[in-house]
Amino acid sequence: MTLSSPISTGPAPETAETAQVGLLHGAGYVGGELIRLLAAHPHTALQTVTSRTFADQPIGAAHPSLQGQVNHTFAAPSDVNLGALDALLVAAEHGQSMWVIPELMAGGFDGSIVDLSADFRFSDPAVYPEWFDTEHPAPELLNEAVYGLPEWSGDVAGASLVANPGCYATGITLALAPLAQNDAPFTAHVTALTGASGSGATPSAATHFPDRDGNVRPYKVLDHQHGPEIQQTLGPHVTLNFVPASGPWARGIWGTAQIERKSSVEPNAVAGWYKEAYGTAPCVRCSPGLPSLQPTVHTPFCDLGWKHEGTTLVVGFALDNLLKGAASQAIQNLNRALGLPKTAGLLPTPAPASAS
Repeated sequence: MTLSSPISTGPAPETAETAQVGLLHGAGYVGGELIRLLAAHPHTALQTVTSRTFADQPIGAAHPSLQGQVNHTFAAPSDVNLGALDALLVAAEHGQSMWVIPELMAGGFDGSIVDLSADFRFSDPAVYPEWFDTEHPAPELLNEAVYGLPEWSGDVAGASLVANPGCYATGITLALAPLAQNDAPFTAHVTALTGASGSGATPSAATHFPDRDGNVRPYKVLDHQHGPEIQQTLGPHVTLNFVPASGPWARGIWGTAQIERKSSVEPNAVAGWYKEAYGTAPCVRCSPGLPSLQPTVHTPFCDLGWKHEGTTLVVGFALDNLLKGAASQAIQNLNRALGLPKTAGLLPTPAPASAS
C-alpha cells in the first residue's frame, strides 16, 4: 500500500440484514475482544469460534469475563461449516494464516476475510523471508489483499481479504501520515512502549510479572517487523528510526515521534494538517499537546497530539493495542467489507434529533 488521501469516513447506509460471522483461533487476548465486540454488534451474528486447545469447551474456559455474556462453545477448526458464513475473522499467530486462508479460499469460501496476523500485510513477498524467516506460500494473494488502515487505505467494500494492521504500525502511521502526504523527505525518531498483552496470552520471560512490573525493557531496537509495514504505507521519502519497549502495564501503547523540519512550523499549521486528515475519522481523536495513555485503554480510539517549537515537531500517539491496535480495527474493516455502518459495534448510535 502507498499513502493516499484520507478516506472519507461518513456514515454508511443502514442495513437490516444480519451478517453471519465466524472467528478462527479465538482463544487469545485479541480473540476475547473480538468475541465481546461481535456479541454486541447490531448487524452481525457470531456463528462459530474455533480453538484447537479449547475445542468443545465453553467460551468462558478461555475468557472467564465472557461467562454469562456469550453462550458459544469453542469448535474444532475442522468442524466449521463455512458455507453458512458471510465473513471470517482470523486471529491466528503470525505464520499460520498464510497457510489456512489460501486453503479456505481454494475450498470455495467466497465471503470476506479479515486477517489479524502479518501474513498478508505486505505486497512484496520478499519481506517474509527477510523479516519473518519464511517464504510466503501464496504470494499471488498479496496483491489481492487490502491493507486495512481505515483512515488511509482504499475502499475495502466487498474485499475478499483484508489485512489488519499491526498495533505499533497503527499508532505510528496515524501519527506520521499527515506529514508524509506532501512527499517532502523527513526523518522521524519514534519511541513507543507497549503493555504486556502485546506479547500474547502464552506466558514468557517478557511478560513475567516480577520482571515486567516497574520496569521498561527495550527490544528489537531499529529492527522491529512493524518498521517495513509502516514504511510501506508512508513511502520511501520517510526515514523511520523506531525504538520499541515493553512498559509496566497490561494493555495500551504510548509513544512519540520527533521530527526535525527544515523550517519552523506556523502556529496553526499542524492543527490544520491533522484536522484535514482526521476531522471526519470517528476512531481518531486529535488535540494539541501530547496525549496520555489511560483515556484510550478499553476504547476503539487512537489519540494524537503534538507540540512544536521552532523547527522541532513532536507528535504523540496512544491507543489500546488489543482494540484499535487489533480487534476494534478488525471490526472497522469487517464493517467496511460488508457495507455496514462504519462504527457499528464500536460506538453508540446517535439518537435522532427530536422534533420541536
